[in-house]
Amino acid sequence: MIEVQDWKWFGNAGHFICASHCRFHLTTLIGGWMVSTVGEYLPDSTTRETIARVRGNPIVGRGDEGECEFLEKFGFEKLGSFGTFETMVFTAAPCTEEDCPCGGFPAPTSWVSAESLRYDSAADATKGHYAFCMKAAHGDIAVAEE
Repeated sequence: MIEVQDWKWFGNAGHFICASHCRFHLTTLIGGWMVSTVGEYLPDSTTRETIARVRGNPIVGRGDEGECEFLEKFGFEKLGSFGTFETMVFTAAPCTEEDCPCGGFPAPTSWVSAESLRYDSAADATKGHYAFCMKAAHGDIAVAEE
């Protein structure tokens, strides 16, 4: 059992290539496991305009106004075919580079997710993140086959 006080919490996203466009992200390092949750994905302006046009409801506003208009019309984009939030668990090790400004942010030793779930609310994503953290702390996650 890895005690909660030994978990390392990070406010950065640990996975998802478009994570810089997600408004929700949690990453926790527990022993050799990185639990990463992202969500509330809002694509960049060019992608938003394309999505809106393809869906037959173009965005009129620009800048922040266009962003608000997109959210009012469509909400946040799903991650894959369902779920606005996603948690994935990877084997990982903390950064050990001297004087690195990341603060020991974990680097996956494999990008094959051992476990994952998707959710439709921030509350469920937060609960799911903590549930995976508890599984990792208790040694209840198996290494994924590559």
